This record gives sequence, structure tokens and C-alpha cells, in this order.
Amino acid sequence: MSATRADDNNLIAEIVDGDKTAMRALVEKYKRKAYFLALGMVGNSDEAMDISQEAFIRVFKSAKKFDQKQKFFPWFYSIIANLCKNDLQRREKRDSKAVDLEESDFLLVDEGNPETKLIRKEEAAMIRKALSELSFEDREIIVLKHFRDMSYDEIAKLLNIPKGTVMSRLYYARKKLAKLCHELR
Repeated sequence: MSATRADDNNLIAEIVDGDKTAMRALVEKYKRKAYFLALGMVGNSDEAMDISQEAFIRVFKSAKKFDQKQKFFPWFYSIIANLCKNDLQRREKRDSKAVDLEESDFLLVDEGNPETKLIRKEEAAMIRKALSELSFEDREIIVLKHFRDMSYDEIAKLLNIPKGTVMSRLYYARKKLAKLCHELR
């Protein structure tokens, strides 16, 4: 068992035993990762914060159900992903509009001369708009690969799918994203 896996599993066991400092340690370890994953999928910083906090609440409430033979992060990721899917479905029902990806840490614009800065800002806005029009699965695979910089193997393990499926989904998601960006120009 790897040190990270052992550490995470020990924290979960301590949470089950009622140790609040273990929960704090788990939150500190994963809060940024949880927030940025949610932000990449829902595109709204307030909702990403709510989702990441709700994910930790669910970990706390479900700690007894966690299978100690498994790694913590894929389980935690599935909680975040399900909360993101639910959030997006709720929004679609509520206002039938695409997700409004806001300007934030999600797509950073390089500082440079004013013309370059403006062009990059416009490109970032176009990419945010195009991403918001992708399906959850397409957006998820692009966010994991290009915004979280995960390897094909890491994504395959996280999503519990073969590496070839990751590569295939990513290929088609990129094609859809490119087409949407072209249409938005």
C-alpha cells in the first residue's frame, strides 16, 4: 500500500472513530484539488465552492461505508463528479441555458502587451463558452487532461475505464471543442 493511500485510509479510519482533526487534515489535503475539479466542471466559482464543501460533508457522513481496500481519491472524485452532474442538471432544468463559465483561475490569461492580452482574453472567453456547450463527459475528460494535467493512466484509474477509452473520449471531445470554437469565431 502506498504511503498516500495508507495516510488517506488512516485518516478515514480516524474519522470513523470520531477524530475531528483527521477530517480537518483530509480537508486541508484535498480542498484545492476538490475546488478546482468542481470549477472545471461547473464553471462557476461559488457553485464549485459549494460542491467541494458538500463533497467533504458526504465523505464525513459516508466514511463508515468507505472500502479500505480502495484508494481514497477515486472515491472522493466520484462524489465530486456526481455533485457536479446534479448541479448542472438542476441548472439546465432551472433556466435551460448553458453553464456560464466565469473568468477566474479556470483559464488564466497571460500578461503581455495590451494587444496580446486582449487576444488571449478573447480566446479564453471563447474556450470557456465552447466548454460550457460540451456534454459533462466531454468537459470532464478535457478538464482532467488539460486543466488538471493528469496522465491518461491517471484518468483511466480515476474514471475506472481503460486507457484506450480515455484516449478515444479525449480525441472526440477535442474535436467537438475545436468545432465549437470554430463556430464561435
